[in-house]
Amino acid sequence: MKEKIRLYIEENKEELFKTIQDVVRIKSVVGNEQEMQVYMKKKYEELNLILHEIEPKYEKVSAHEAFIDSGIPFEDRKNIIGIHKGVSNGKSLTIHGHVDVVSPEPYSNWTMDPWSGDIIGNKLYGRGSADMKAGLISNLFALKTLIDLGYPIAGDVQLHSVIEEEAGGGGGALACLEEGFVTDGYISTEPHNLNMTISHGGIMYFRVYVKGRTAHAGLAHEGINAISKMMKILSALDELSEWRAKNVKFDLFEKGSGQSVHLNLGVLKAGDWVSTVPGEAILEGRIGFIPGETREEIKQLVQDTIMKSVLGDEWMDKNPPVIEWFGWSTEPWYQDPENPFVKLFIENAEDVMGHKVIMVGRAGGNDARFTQYYGKQGLCFGPIGENMHGPDECVHLDSVVEVANVLANYIIKWSES
Repeated sequence: MKEKIRLYIEENKEELFKTIQDVVRIKSVVGNEQEMQVYMKKKYEELNLILHEIEPKYEKVSAHEAFIDSGIPFEDRKNIIGIHKGVSNGKSLTIHGHVDVVSPEPYSNWTMDPWSGDIIGNKLYGRGSADMKAGLISNLFALKTLIDLGYPIAGDVQLHSVIEEEAGGGGGALACLEEGFVTDGYISTEPHNLNMTISHGGIMYFRVYVKGRTAHAGLAHEGINAISKMMKILSALDELSEWRAKNVKFDLFEKGSGQSVHLNLGVLKAGDWVSTVPGEAILEGRIGFIPGETREEIKQLVQDTIMKSVLGDEWMDKNPPVIEWFGWSTEPWYQDPENPFVKLFIENAEDVMGHKVIMVGRAGGNDARFTQYYGKQGLCFGPIGENMHGPDECVHLDSVVEVANVLANYIIKWSES
């Protein structure tokens, strides 16, 4: 059957590529996913899948310990699930992909239209091409291959097309699982370079407010510059970032991301007029951490670093920085590599592709982490991508073909295991 699958995909790969182009051209920036979901619903209907449209219920999903509030209303934003019923009582499988993408701004950094879907050589370009519309369509194509070949799949296969992974997954993957769409195994086809990911770091967002005192620039000596005060905190956090990068290690993350932990200072806002001493500065950051570290420990570390950085500053003693935690807040995820689901996947992928598959972890989060709350197995495996979240994002088309082959073969092996 392996050769039949490969031949079918090879003969129909132009359709696969064309479908990826179609979805890249849909501007599904997180919060505006519905045009894309209408397209995915149509594709699932073409395969005669059993359809479910899941609009997240905030009251229900927000009660889950893993919920992350994106701040984007759920109204009229749906997840689309297509189910192919198995012919017997074989093991069930979810193959997951998210339709939301991050903004391509600034457009000036791109050398081409970020919504073009242009193919140049072996690469298909555009925002979301790698992260993760190529994987999403590979999922569809893997199942389509088996259906068109008439293969009797033993267990149920669920295709999940979800929203807001980029914003934490609360209204997407988690909402689907909370509605009962749970299977024996779960694969997310994120662009992980044909490696298998079984772990990712914990992630938390924080915000720091520093108060100053406004004054006219010509009387700046009467003011307190909030930017200057914030620089002490920024420098201390930079030092913490450098220390953690050198000293905090987790082997799977070193393999998958090149560095285990990061402290990224992503937003700094202060002032509204060049001739006014700024009276407030706001800093937003993201800190990652490894298995064995907890959210409470990391919160304390960040808070201690900030407060120590302003000790002895008379103004800051009277007007201490205010710290709040928002957005992403997730513990690290680690899938047992000895689990039969994982071992069978590696065996299958190596057999299909003809080379060794590397098991890695990632410093960034993904939706597969939610499986741990339901006592199920999860992993990530997807195509080779470049410049995710950056200009000239692209996916390698030969790797997309490999992903579809691996998935189609694994559906058979897992459902019959």
